[in-house]
Amino acid sequence: MKRPLRALAAAGLLAAGAIVAVALGGTASADTQICDQYGSTTIGGKYVVQNNRWGTSAQQCINVTSTGFSITRQDGVGSTSGAPVSYPSIFVGCHYTTCSPGTNLPVQVKNISSAPGSISYNYVSGAIYDAAYDIWLDPSPKKDGVNQMEIMIWLNRQGPIQPIGSPVGNASIAGRTWEVWRGSNGSNNVISYVAPSAVASMSFDAMAFINDTKNRGAITSDWYLTSIQAGFEPWQGGVGLAVNSFSQSVNTGGTTPTTPPPATTPPPGNAACSVKYTTNVWNNGFTADVTVTNTGSSTVNGWTLNYNLPSGQTITGSWNATVTQSGSAVTARNLSYNGALAPGASTSFGYQATLNGAFSTPSSFTLNGATCARA
Repeated sequence: MKRPLRALAAAGLLAAGAIVAVALGGTASADTQICDQYGSTTIGGKYVVQNNRWGTSAQQCINVTSTGFSITRQDGVGSTSGAPVSYPSIFVGCHYTTCSPGTNLPVQVKNISSAPGSISYNYVSGAIYDAAYDIWLDPSPKKDGVNQMEIMIWLNRQGPIQPIGSPVGNASIAGRTWEVWRGSNGSNNVISYVAPSAVASMSFDAMAFINDTKNRGAITSDWYLTSIQAGFEPWQGGVGLAVNSFSQSVNTGGTTPTTPPPATTPPPGNAACSVKYTTNVWNNGFTADVTVTNTGSSTVNGWTLNYNLPSGQTITGSWNATVTQSGSAVTARNLSYNGALAPGASTSFGYQATLNGAFSTPSSFTLNGATCARA
């Protein structure tokens, strides 16, 4: 239910064409109290912390520390069938005319090699809120206004609230299973990944969520990552909620071609690859993690893995590869960032599938036409 400061005009809270500037309140070296509606400050020489009370005239205050912030006052009350009252948060990148110090964002997705991040939250009881890790993308290198794509990672949800849109399935990302929601708030599209229970801290690569969103056709690798944020969307209460620490980097590795160069195919019959197939199975479904290793002496530039799933298995979602299924035949192709496999190098992808009947694993795999050994 997020319509933060970036979308105030679309939400009818600002006149059309109005410009909102988020004034930086300096650098927080010791604890800093912010009660101004859109007040903000910088910490660590890298991040911006913002109060961002966009959906209520009631008072909200945050206490900014050297590593995060906590909510010390929150008087707003929002309808649980509507939008939250604010989004106090910490971010890196460019958010509604404000860019964090020294940021390399916006940057095209195809030029990002990794985006390692970590978050530690403090939760409270008796309030209605979500704890959200937010990723914003746009077809242009946008530094102001509303981006076209919002990825929300809900690490906690308290009370009768739900993400924008409706559930469209599940995804296994960053070692966890997430319920996936998809919809639009009228000004931008939203894909939300909702944890089934509260996650107090997590370290992960944000590119895993970006790539899953790309695999769902919501963005392309030519889109730009503009900002990554973490904070809370309170509807009612929330004093004591805190981001204890936040760390987020975006690493670039040069331009990666969207279309991989022609594949180097090992000689037929010569097993120059190995495949490790690891699964987590329950009564009516499973997830599979597939690791492909180049055991040959030459680099594989662009790969296609083919195999057959046993009867009763149907793939519903995938990550880190383009995975298609026709009958029992499965074809997995590399994405733009993981197509090159030097000798001895490995890459992994995975998927979730439904299961009808007894479970078994594929009997054989071929990489670019050559049979692989089982690891």
